[in-house]
Amino acid sequence: MTLPSLQQPVRASKGTIVDTIVQTLADDIVSGSLMPGTKLDAQAMAERFGVSRTPIRETFGHLAAMGLVTHRPNRGVIVATLSPNALNDLYEAMAELEAALARLATLRMNSQQRDALLQLHQDSVNLVRDGSADDYARYNHDFHALIFKSAQSSQLQQLAEATRTRLAPFRRAQFRMTNRVSKSWEEHDAIVRAILTGDADGVARLMRLHVQTVSAMSAEFVAEHRLPSGQRRGAKP
Repeated sequence: MTLPSLQQPVRASKGTIVDTIVQTLADDIVSGSLMPGTKLDAQAMAERFGVSRTPIRETFGHLAAMGLVTHRPNRGVIVATLSPNALNDLYEAMAELEAALARLATLRMNSQQRDALLQLHQDSVNLVRDGSADDYARYNHDFHALIFKSAQSSQLQQLAEATRTRLAPFRRAQFRMTNRVSKSWEEHDAIVRAILTGDADGVARLMRLHVQTVSAMSAEFVAEHRLPSGQRRGAKP
């Protein structure tokens, strides 16, 4: 089980092409398709995605900001070694930020925002049953973004969004784990119920546990998929 990588040139609008390439390469790095130490050649990447070198250079900048690649003198852009401790530190910060935002959202949400959250959550049942991991990942982003906005705390929101951007490929990866989509929905369900009853402290506790679970699932995925291919679970001898 590996994350999909795009082997054909990506055809996207000018406004989204860099985001598309960033997501594809980030998923390739997290899944182990691009291993630590691999040199990313700008010309080869430009040919892969059917673009000029300009969006590729911008992509490399985004990947570096996410800690997924490094720029080394005379060596170019190299896939970075993922540190379990660094990943854990990011998730620890994310858990506290999201717990605080969820607590504030519970206290400050207006009726329209509560209705929107409930509707979004209820509609996601179809994604658990029929959708792909990518479909659910997009919904998951919207779910958390609505809570962020409802907290009405611009500083906390900015910090959370910056941290979430760095964790984005890892958060997507968790949904490739067996039964993770359905478990995530159950965790969201408990959070929504607590929000609707106004249990701010309970919501904070549930959101913290939710992000901690995401952290564990992401770490498990990375550990499994960045082993040499012959050592991965389910690999043929």
